[in-house]
Amino acid sequence: MSDTPETAGHARVAGKERELFGAGCRIRVEGTRVSASCHNPYPRADLVALHIECDPWWDVDTDSTPAAVGPAETLRMDGRCWKKVRTAWVSHRKAAV
Repeated sequence: MSDTPETAGHARVAGKERELFGAGCRIRVEGTRVSASCHNPYPRADLVALHIECDPWWDVDTDSTPAAVGPAETLRMDGRCWKKVRTAWVSHRKAAV
């Protein structure tokens, strides 16, 4: 099979496999409250943490303690701001084996 413009540059690199890692997380912001639900479909644990950036400047931003989401597990994390949520995200890190 020859490369066509549609497939050029999309060939697999020999010896490199995609690592199956990382919980899928959904974040919901309702007013000043934030919740994140993370499900890990992979065989290796994922350490996740919820990060919330608040608005205005004097409102305290929060970072949750990392929690392990094991294989086939779901974890929920919650947090809040006093006035307004600017942004929220979940960070991922490989758990020590």
